[in-house]
Amino acid sequence: MIICHINKMASKRSEEGCIETEHCGDMLPQKKKKEIRIWMDGCFDMVHFGHANAIRQAKEFGDVLLVGVHSDAEVTRHKGPPVYTEEERYKMVRAIKWVDQVIEDAPYVTTLETLDQYDCDFCVHGDDITTTADGVDTYHLVKAAGKYQECKRTAGVSTTDLVGRMLLVTKSHHERDEDSIDEHHVGAISKMILKGDGGSSHSPWTGVSQFLTTTKKIIQFSEGREPKPGDRIVYVAGAFDLFHVGHVDFLEKAASLGDFLIVGIHTDPVVNRYKGSNYPIMNMHERTLSVLACRYVSEVVIGAPYAVTPDLMEHFKVDVVCHGQTPVMPDIDGSDPYAEPKRLGKFKSIDSKNNLTTQMIIDRIIQHRLEYEERNRKKEEKEKKILEHMKNTAQIKTG
Repeated sequence: MIICHINKMASKRSEEGCIETEHCGDMLPQKKKKEIRIWMDGCFDMVHFGHANAIRQAKEFGDVLLVGVHSDAEVTRHKGPPVYTEEERYKMVRAIKWVDQVIEDAPYVTTLETLDQYDCDFCVHGDDITTTADGVDTYHLVKAAGKYQECKRTAGVSTTDLVGRMLLVTKSHHERDEDSIDEHHVGAISKMILKGDGGSSHSPWTGVSQFLTTTKKIIQFSEGREPKPGDRIVYVAGAFDLFHVGHVDFLEKAASLGDFLIVGIHTDPVVNRYKGSNYPIMNMHERTLSVLACRYVSEVVIGAPYAVTPDLMEHFKVDVVCHGQTPVMPDIDGSDPYAEPKRLGKFKSIDSKNNLTTQMIIDRIIQHRLEYEERNRKKEEKEKKILEHMKNTAQIKTG
């Protein structure tokens, strides 16, 4: 009888995961809850904080986020030539801190087979429209199967917009007074993309609008953690304009020298002083969010001083200050901006083995100007047709 009772208890335990008896006051561990696996995919060309924000939102839908990135061939076929190579785009997406796994050469049309292959519960995409070269919704299969969720697109930034800023070669894109935004920024880029229709109509998804930074957005991107006692603090500073794989490799190398990496972001006027021309392409708050999204970064100083001062070193308890292989321009008074960490023996020059610069990215755009202008124009026209169809469908339903 005793053996029979024990066998029954063991059987019940295996079936239910836990039991409670008069001889056991505590509940045994419950069966582990199944993790929710999320799929997101895209081109992720010129990966910017808008992409990072979509990825951040997607991660909130579940536990594990898999991000599929399309190959150069697929992007070129359906959208036009990408600015970044597929290897650069794979590395950029892997560096975003909410990404758990990157799937290379993901299909352009998201299928149920892809979700099943990676054991994903559903797909997440922004509330804009993505279509194939033939104008077919790339998510129509997962939508029909009820395995599709949407997140909010980040207004005020797109790859199309960034390409437009570089093609304009003006400084108006980082001037933030009302006149410069309305007259120069929006109008000029829209006219460039639409080739002369006066910017009277543009797609709500790639049309240019002003990005407005809020404290909520910065908090959403921030890790919100403090260095632990005994942590080795590493500090770097720069423009980090058009955040790219050169920056990623540099920050990964800098982060490896300590436990807590702080990145100082210079103001727009300071960057323009030492970079000249139309730099920075992205304003200070846009650059801040791009850096905050990087998994190697622990904290960001917004509007950091150009010179690394004794006060800064003391305030953040900095153990080592790093700089890459790019030339260092003297401060406005002619002094070395790294004089203090050098005096303290806390300066280190590091080589990330990646010589890519923001100027090289811009050169890619300029060299293939006509191709990118045509790509932007076709994308804009296709999205306007989709928008018109959506409006007509809505009118018929409400008619």
